[in-house]
Amino acid sequence: MLLSELEERERRFKLALRAGLPVLLLIGLILSSVLRQEESMQFLTDNILLIVGIIFITIYFIYFILDEHIEKTLIDQATSCFNQKTLLERLKKNRPQTLALLSIKNLPTINANYGLTEIDMVLHTIIEKLNSALEQETLQRALIGKHYGSEFIVAVDSPKESVEAVLRQFVQDYKSVNAIEIDYGFSVTGGREESVEKTILYLRDRIYTKEEQESKPKESFLEKQNLKVSELEVCIVDAVEKHQFGFSFRPLLNVKTQAYDIYEVAVTLTPPNQGKILPRVYLPIINRLGLGRKYDLEIVKHLIDLLPQVDAPLSLTFNLSPFSLRDSGFQAQLFAYLEQSSVDPSRLIVELYERKTHHNLKGYLKTLNAIRAKGIRICIDNFGTSSASMEYMKHFKFDMVQFDRDFVTNLEDTTTQAMLESLIRMSKELQITTVAKWVDKESQKERLTGLGIDYLQGFGIGKPLNEHSLLQQYN
Repeated sequence: MLLSELEERERRFKLALRAGLPVLLLIGLILSSVLRQEESMQFLTDNILLIVGIIFITIYFIYFILDEHIEKTLIDQATSCFNQKTLLERLKKNRPQTLALLSIKNLPTINANYGLTEIDMVLHTIIEKLNSALEQETLQRALIGKHYGSEFIVAVDSPKESVEAVLRQFVQDYKSVNAIEIDYGFSVTGGREESVEKTILYLRDRIYTKEEQESKPKESFLEKQNLKVSELEVCIVDAVEKHQFGFSFRPLLNVKTQAYDIYEVAVTLTPPNQGKILPRVYLPIINRLGLGRKYDLEIVKHLIDLLPQVDAPLSLTFNLSPFSLRDSGFQAQLFAYLEQSSVDPSRLIVELYERKTHHNLKGYLKTLNAIRAKGIRICIDNFGTSSASMEYMKHFKFDMVQFDRDFVTNLEDTTTQAMLESLIRMSKELQITTVAKWVDKESQKERLTGLGIDYLQGFGIGKPLNEHSLLQQYN
């Protein structure tokens, strides 16, 4: 049985005693009063008051029990593990030796294809199996709690290595639960060094910044640099403030002219003495700290300043966060900076990539039209696989589409090729420029050219240039 269930039973028992003893005492007093009466019980004033008192107090304590049970329950109703409030209270009060975060990474997909009842059963089963796995390795009284959404915290007063071994074996043994495939992510650390909140943020960042391997896990950026979460945050914030960016420019080959007239921009942070920090490491932290708009604005300003230094009529395509694009303040600053420059706005191509359609589609399309009205071109990335990209295509005419990499890597598959050919034909009819990325082989280049693609990008097309090389080549 889960520790949370044991403690919840104990809590309910104590609650029942608190509510029941006064009622029993009241009943005893009433019986005593009645037995002392000389006459048989009649509906006299005293007796009526006693009956009313019994009813009132009974109702009051029943309500008290229900209210206490609902508001102060220790457990999450779906999984029976500790709920978030109780979890954080316990972690702050008794810091465990080891803290782990287990994430069900494909829960949104499961949620979209199964009912809520099925989801709750799956999560409950996962928690029960996890608790059993910990007990089998003598990791007793493990605190397991639901932190947020698909994330669960495991706190144990045992060495980190023991907990990590159990979790690694657990995700291998239970890849499928109740006939539903589960995609896990987990991370483990010592739990007593940082505050609970920072430790959990660190664990979450690690899940998405390193790939777990059974034999030899890759070191995360923090482990390689021997940094704590707070130190990494300071390093990233400082790099953004001081514009310590590294730019890489990936060439796109114009199939018709055989010229490189568009470059896709990739960005890293380059703080001194730390090496490059990749976007998958720093972007979650930047967004969590509320620096996403500032970061995006600095990037686009740098590119606007760069373009006049390039003599050739090159265009740059780059990614901006949808959250920045939807922000009116960000738009105003971007448009003002662009107007002050001598850059043709059409040389800027903003890439969009969203897995889900924005809930206010009408408002978002109005934003995209405002950006388009300034002359900036708009491209949708990873086109053809996400539901959002197809939904946007119904309501907005993009200037460019970049097809999902699966279309290129699986060109040998006849179904994939037929789908890509159909999407290219549709794009041509709508006068939308098409781009195929991840082109590494000559055979891919020939087949994509035959299908009528407009641009090709990949290591088989041209190697990326740094900013200095780009300026040397085109200035």
